[in-house]
Amino acid sequence: MLDRHFIKLLKWPLDTTANYLVTKQISANKVTVFGFLLGIMVIPSLAFQAYGLALFLIIINRLCDGLDGAIARQTQPTDLGGYLDITLDFIFYSAVIFGFALASPDTNALPAAFLIFSFMGTGSSFLAFAIMAEKRQIKQLDYGKKSLFYLGGLTEGAETIGLFIFICLMPAYFVYAAWIFASLCWLTTGTRIYASYLALKTDTKPSH
Repeated sequence: MLDRHFIKLLKWPLDTTANYLVTKQISANKVTVFGFLLGIMVIPSLAFQAYGLALFLIIINRLCDGLDGAIARQTQPTDLGGYLDITLDFIFYSAVIFGFALASPDTNALPAAFLIFSFMGTGSSFLAFAIMAEKRQIKQLDYGKKSLFYLGGLTEGAETIGLFIFICLMPAYFVYAAWIFASLCWLTTGTRIYASYLALKTDTKPSH
């Protein structure tokens, strides 16, 4: 819901940093993998309840996620880059929630499981439509140039980052935050499925 606004806000600092990294011959894929390797360390950090360190790793991971796209746009976007970006993003999102389950299994495990379950809904509805959008040549409208068609919703990247920041700063409220955010994710999934139904219900094929 907020992604399009944050993209505009962060465009200049990301593009400026990306331009510097391009001059140092640092590729988008290197930034993607580097950000993921740092980000996945959020699991042991959260397991040991080092919430400050976990928050730092989350922020670095998300900055790398913005930088890899900016670098790709200044060089040459590739299918491999798009694949790595989206795949590692979804793994990272689930890793954060898994870390909170490890931090306090007795209280956090069930809401964490429900939240990861909800990520399956938002992720699958997003990726499935992206495939069909590519097949039908449906153009991207609001999110700039991306490797995949970006189908929006109530809980997008910005909202998920906001959740991560909140639960790192206020870990005692994880249970409530997880149940609420998971419910919003299912609303997003429902609206995406309906929007996809409206877009794909005809058998119209793209003209050449």
